[in-house]
Amino acid sequence: MGLDMYLYRKTYVQNWEHQTPEQRHTISVKLGENAREDIKPHRIAYIVEQIGYWRKFNALHGWFVDNCGGGVDECQQIEVSAHDLRVLLETLREVKRAIEDKDSKTIGILLPPVGGFFFGSTEIDEYYKERVNETISIIEEAVNEGEHEEFYYQASW
Repeated sequence: MGLDMYLYRKTYVQNWEHQTPEQRHTISVKLGENAREDIKPHRIAYIVEQIGYWRKFNALHGWFVDNCGGGVDECQQIEVSAHDLRVLLETLREVKRAIEDKDSKTIGILLPPVGGFFFGSTEIDEYYKERVNETISIIEEAVNEGEHEEFYYQASW
């Protein structure tokens, strides 16, 4: 039990008759070496990738809920725009600088830990610092790869 957190990228891949062959996607789903007969490639409209996973990084959870989810925390899918990801990335970089400067006040303002049932520690400790660095890498990659993609965040506990 605990706070499990996921960031997904959703990419539109629907093929249309009016598209040229160069514009069309080729999609196949296999189980082992065999094509999945129950999944029809021509009906696939989106590919969803899990691009981030965190466990009990409650400060990040709080950021997504407050900045993208309107303060509603019900394990729902929360739409995250590319702009939101850029804002988050800058926030994380500022938090990293504050950690290096031992500026706990700034950290507490920018990315404060959030308490909750099985949400983990609310201390700004080594785990918190490691998650900040890990998250910077994840969000940098998402920002660089998917300006026109759809993103969403979802947590469960």
